[in-house]
Amino acid sequence: MLSDKNDECCSTHLIDGDGVFNVTGVESFIKEVKLAECGLSYAIVSIMGPQSSGKSTLLNHLFGTNFREMDAYKGRSQTTKGIWMGRCVGIEPCTLVMDLEGTDGRERGEDDTTFEKQSALFALAVSDIVLINMWCHDIGREQAANKPLLKTVFQVMMRLFSPRKTTLLFVIRDKTRTPLENLEPVLREDIQKIWDSVPKPQAHKETPLSEFFNVEVVALSSYEEKEEQFTEQVASLRQRFFHSIAPGGLAGDRRGVVPASGFSFSAQHMWEVIKENRDLDLPAHKVMVATVRCDEISNEKYDSFMKNEEWCQLKEAVQSHPVGGFGKKLSSILNTCLSEYDAEATFFDEGVRSSKRKQLEEKLLQLIQPAYQSMLGRIRSDTLQRFKEAFDKELKGGIGFAIAARECTGTFMSQFDEECADAVIDQAKWDSSRVRDKLKRDIDAHIAEARTAKLAEVTTLYETKLNDALAGPVEGLLDGAGDDTWPAMRKLLQRETDTALTGFSAALSGFEMDEQTKDSMVLRLKDYARGVVEAKAKEEAGRVLIRMKDRFSMLFSYDSDSMPRIWTGKENIRAITKTARSASLKLMSVMAAIRLEDERDSLENTLTVALGDGKPGASAKKGTESLDPLASSTWNEVSASKTLITPIQCKSLWKQFHTETEYIVTQAIAAQEASKRNNNWLPPPWAVVALLILGFNEFMTLLRNPLYLGVIFVAFLLVKALWVQLDISGEFRNGALPGFLSLATKFIPTVTNLLRRLAEAGQRKTNAAPQHNLTPASKGNDNEDDKMM
Repeated sequence: MLSDKNDECCSTHLIDGDGVFNVTGVESFIKEVKLAECGLSYAIVSIMGPQSSGKSTLLNHLFGTNFREMDAYKGRSQTTKGIWMGRCVGIEPCTLVMDLEGTDGRERGEDDTTFEKQSALFALAVSDIVLINMWCHDIGREQAANKPLLKTVFQVMMRLFSPRKTTLLFVIRDKTRTPLENLEPVLREDIQKIWDSVPKPQAHKETPLSEFFNVEVVALSSYEEKEEQFTEQVASLRQRFFHSIAPGGLAGDRRGVVPASGFSFSAQHMWEVIKENRDLDLPAHKVMVATVRCDEISNEKYDSFMKNEEWCQLKEAVQSHPVGGFGKKLSSILNTCLSEYDAEATFFDEGVRSSKRKQLEEKLLQLIQPAYQSMLGRIRSDTLQRFKEAFDKELKGGIGFAIAARECTGTFMSQFDEECADAVIDQAKWDSSRVRDKLKRDIDAHIAEARTAKLAEVTTLYETKLNDALAGPVEGLLDGAGDDTWPAMRKLLQRETDTALTGFSAALSGFEMDEQTKDSMVLRLKDYARGVVEAKAKEEAGRVLIRMKDRFSMLFSYDSDSMPRIWTGKENIRAITKTARSASLKLMSVMAAIRLEDERDSLENTLTVALGDGKPGASAKKGTESLDPLASSTWNEVSASKTLITPIQCKSLWKQFHTETEYIVTQAIAAQEASKRNNNWLPPPWAVVALLILGFNEFMTLLRNPLYLGVIFVAFLLVKALWVQLDISGEFRNGALPGFLSLATKFIPTVTNLLRRLAEAGQRKTNAAPQHNLTPASKGNDNEDDKMM
């Protein structure tokens, strides 16, 4: 635990008398003195010597520590148990001093040598400078109290596989009048004898003492008898501990120093090994300490990185959008983290330090890689979206497809490369080529999709134009089918196809496609135009019967001026019927096959011969030797692919046409006969002769009495007027019964109207007569007046 502090001095019980290492106390002590900040710039000093030889007193005066001192009035007894550690006050660099339990004390008895060797080995393994406190009167004596101590020091040194270069500072206490110059050679000689007598491993049989130790000797006067002189000498000795680790200092050539941050763990591990009576392998111990401490530092830095606010913000932001300067920011955070590791681990074993640094770097890169991949993914998706928008805008602006695709691809791939370069993390050697390749594939796929859609759009546009330009005219031409129908359709198809192909080829030039593909698309459009005509022809062929009946009705029921025919009895119905049926047969022959090539055929002649007399199947009756040319499913001169109406279908259609138009002809003939009957009111000649013979007497009676003739004339006039007013001939055109019914309803009103008109005429004549008589009388009166005057 930590003892009381005096100014800047503090101390702790490092190892208690039972050999238990005070882990908690040491860690608190190290934090108190801020040892971890020192790196390699610190020194460890320890002191050995017989019990009650004034070791603690020397340390307190030399370094300003507050170790417990022996009370001289109570006699010699053990005051320091185990090992104490304190900080030297006012000495730079940071210097820690260990006060070891005194040797040859009566308190430990037989166990004394075991703890003595353990503490000595621990001091040699940890310390840079070892003070050996000895009495002046023991120099040169064979049975001196310091000789067992020196033997212990040299023996335990052999247990270190690679001993440190330690400075042994012999402090001669209670110096007599004998000069130091005389005492030092004797002491060095004794030291050398002890060194030579200590058993050594084969590897160090001939190794000199100077290889392991720097031996220094200093003498101090008696503290009790010459306190002032003692104080002065201690102050002079204290100056030698300033900058002790610098070249030329007391520990200027030390080796295998453990960094300050690893001192606690190193000391604890050393003591455990020593307690277990195992040989202490300092190089392996150094690596082990470096491994543990570098692991701790690495874990601390990793945890610190994970909690770094800037990193957390970057990790969160990159999930929703690309972050500008991502690579530089993250590289800076990583560099700071690794630099902090380097600063704290710089004094540990280089191999371990580098290995752990590499592991830390790998862990950090593994931690940030998902964020980096997310960043690349965001850059890729953002670039792809911007590419799509720019590409669509370019296409709407009228730029050629291939040029727009090439320019936009180059521009946005360059932008992607720039943004990826901005996201590059200096510490990582990650390759973004896979993401770049995926972006390129996505762009190419979008271009291919857009290209397909655009080509389909262009193709559909020109197909629509062709359909609009061909469908209507073709229907009109087929409606008025004649000899020039198919030549006109060929010209129409050629003209509209050439116009469409010119525009289509110009539109395709913007796609920069190979000639073979372009020719293939042009050919498909050309075939489409032909298909429109053929499809329309097939559609109209399906309505050929309706067309034939419409044409027959037009020619039969209307004259050359398109006026409805009135069947008066003068028309030649047979000739009109033959003309109308011939025209209908002509229409069927025109629509029987597709004739887009300028090839002549005899379909019309075949149909005329087979059906031309107006009766279906007439050719079959001309002789048993001739075969029916329509008894087939194919035409001899037309391929099946160009056939619209097969011969057998023509025969069937004509039969149906003939049947359905026969009624119209019959109605026309009936109407003509009715018209003739209505217009012929004279009786037959035989009736006239019979009337003359049988009515001779009545005729002679009329001649003898002329009054009868007047009555008959008046009756004739009345009947004639009624005939005209009732339109009797018109009423009977629709049949006898309708005529009689109509006349029955009109007779009375017509007679009444006729009598009223006769009455009005008679009244007008009566009014006109008085006026005519009044005028001459007036004139006579006027003449008489004139005479009187």
